[in-house]
Amino acid sequence: MSNNDLANFFTYLQSQQTARAYLQNCYCRLHGVDKTVKSFENCNKFMHYLDHGLRFYENGRQMETLMQPMLFFYGMVHLLKAALLTARPDYPESTAILAHGVSSRKRKKKNYTFLDDEVKIQHNGLFPYFSEHLFSIGRSPFEKIKMEQLFSLIPEMSPIFNFHHTEKMIEIGDVETTRLQFSTLLLDNYHLTENAFIKRIKSYLPPISRTETKTDFLRVDLAAPFSPVNASPFFTDMQNRIVYFPAHRDHFFPISEIMVHYLLLYNLSMLCRYEPEWWGELLAARPDADYPFIKHFLTITAEKMPLALGKQLMRMNG
Repeated sequence: MSNNDLANFFTYLQSQQTARAYLQNCYCRLHGVDKTVKSFENCNKFMHYLDHGLRFYENGRQMETLMQPMLFFYGMVHLLKAALLTARPDYPESTAILAHGVSSRKRKKKNYTFLDDEVKIQHNGLFPYFSEHLFSIGRSPFEKIKMEQLFSLIPEMSPIFNFHHTEKMIEIGDVETTRLQFSTLLLDNYHLTENAFIKRIKSYLPPISRTETKTDFLRVDLAAPFSPVNASPFFTDMQNRIVYFPAHRDHFFPISEIMVHYLLLYNLSMLCRYEPEWWGELLAARPDADYPFIKHFLTITAEKMPLALGKQLMRMNG
């Protein structure tokens, strides 16, 4: 889906009639839901979630870096809530799921760096709720995770890591390809034999027709074109449509990249709001590697998340 397709799709949803028809189609596949009643009840709420989310992103892109984490985070939250309404007509069912669903540790050590900071997943709140109901991830694969690990799961961050002399992801093929190629160095990094590695990844792939091992690479031929699903260890650079795979086993997390951006934006928005001295110093003095990583991430997420969430909305209606 191109940016133009996404803009047209969002424009289409900006009337009560079209939003109601869209929701009605989504509710057709839900058991025990009165699609006519629920689409009528939810269409205005759905439209406002979309409108507010897109406005937060639009304004955030025009703002200086100082304010961007808050605007992008709340833009993402509103678009997520719109997506949830397509799958959970009674959202929010309780006040317990209105919290963010994640917490950051109390600040902050003397030599604090964002890359070493971590967030902790909560049992209740928006993060575990949308992870389960949008991506069928009932339990997070981690209880807490560092920001550097989260950055490493975003393919467009790879150039910054490469300049930093660390490789976090490897290219394995293009979207819709029927052939993936893994460096044999991966087998060493994952401490797995060829067969054990194939066993680990095959549930996230179309049926495998054959495999071939050469000196430098493991080739996997597929019986159907491959597009990574939302909850898998494969991640996509949406601009050049290249599929990436984590280079190290401690970054192997079968999750949606939408979850990754949510956690990063949550923590950045908390710093932006409640740690003005650190945040101001980061932007003014740029004392360490945190600045280029954060700056590059904000540029990526501003464009990638509205597109990813738009694709999610189209998928719910597909």
